[in-house]
Amino acid sequence: MAQNARPGPTLFVLFGATGDLARRMVLPAFYTLAKENLLPSDWMLLGNGRGDVAHEDFRAHVRQVLTDAGESLNDGTWKAFSDRLRFAGGGFASDDPGRLLDVLAEARAEVGPDAQLIHYLAVPPVAFAGLTEGLGEHNLAKGSRVVYEKPFGTSAESFHKLDDVVHTVLNEEQVFRIDHFLGKEATQNLHVLRFANGLFDAAWNNERVRAVQIDVPEKIGVTDRAEFYDATGAVLDMLVTHLFQVAAEIAMEPPESLAADHLQAAREQVIGCFRPLDPDEVVLGQFDGYHDVKGIPKESTTDTYVAARLCIDNDRWRDVPFLLRTGKRMAASRQKVSLILREPKGTLADLPKNGNVIGFDLSGSGAIDMRLVAKRPGPALNLDVTDFGVQLDALPDGDPLPPYVRLIHDVLIGDRSLFTRPDGLAAVWEAAGPLLDNPPKPLPYPQGSWGPKEAGRLADPDGWLLGQ
Repeated sequence: MAQNARPGPTLFVLFGATGDLARRMVLPAFYTLAKENLLPSDWMLLGNGRGDVAHEDFRAHVRQVLTDAGESLNDGTWKAFSDRLRFAGGGFASDDPGRLLDVLAEARAEVGPDAQLIHYLAVPPVAFAGLTEGLGEHNLAKGSRVVYEKPFGTSAESFHKLDDVVHTVLNEEQVFRIDHFLGKEATQNLHVLRFANGLFDAAWNNERVRAVQIDVPEKIGVTDRAEFYDATGAVLDMLVTHLFQVAAEIAMEPPESLAADHLQAAREQVIGCFRPLDPDEVVLGQFDGYHDVKGIPKESTTDTYVAARLCIDNDRWRDVPFLLRTGKRMAASRQKVSLILREPKGTLADLPKNGNVIGFDLSGSGAIDMRLVAKRPGPALNLDVTDFGVQLDALPDGDPLPPYVRLIHDVLIGDRSLFTRPDGLAAVWEAAGPLLDNPPKPLPYPQGSWGPKEAGRLADPDGWLLGQ
């Protein structure tokens, strides 16, 4: 792996260190950074939580987390890593910092008084405002960087309230609102492949594209995060976060450069062109058996599926529907972007349906998939569809970073290009407003299916490419 300039001494405070998100994503990502030699020479990770456990017990917890994630922990990397783990219990709030200030003082004595301070809020969004106020109250905000998980707000009103709190304590340059779909190698390749290849650039407009589908079905359910998911649902967990951001990656105008400010500005500008969602062009669903999941109330109406028709009101994309779909307990797990091209005018008639598609697989390191019309070998002029693709991890010397690893590393080096800005998020909540204010009733769908059949009409006349 090509080495970037390593950041200076750093103290990393992980709020919610024993919670589900830290277990699934943050701690494994941090250990990968250690294995890849991408952490500073001097660093320390301080876990924070309500419980007051010894440092040794926290190290044992982290070791179990990493073992469950498939790490062997047989070499010296774990020993060097675990020596830099501490735990500061007793919670953290404006009126009571728990043990965090004391443990931080001890850590500064080891790492250095000028160490960069990074706070990661791996906690439910309802806790963001209180923790942020606590950082200000206890003088932990100045010069620090703060990572916020999604969703950053749950409505336009809650977003603006949270944004006001954050900017009372922090400058925007200190704020890193994470969306791990933007950290995917394949998502980053969307704009690189488009702007670096004339074949794609020439097709990237409403003259050539008939429809765009962003499809992220999931076979998994919500068992491990039932309480969080039931309070959130598919719209907040996926649509207004991941899928809107991927739509912006596809639809943005060419930025002045791929520098952080220019990339962010291009994304946020096109999000401002998203037409507010029409609830009549949204289908919500809830998989059969959702109420049988432990922790889910029997009367819950939370959506586990959403399909939406999004319109973008600018010259490049006007009249091109962006079809967004995601759901739990569906027939397959995929992360696919498809640009369905218009049929060429002229010589050939009766072309196969959906015969020209540019596809991008966002899972793993990503892939480019092409669907073309070709002549079927033989004496007659019979047309057929052929598919082929290129796996991007097959490129020479490729060494991709998983999304959370990439994004945490970007926080360490201060690169905000793959993080969201408040102007774009304000536009997201404005676009989602009509749906949030007047959501349709979730329709039941069988587990292992492609969701409610009523969503088929949103993709007319092409139909959903996945599940056909």
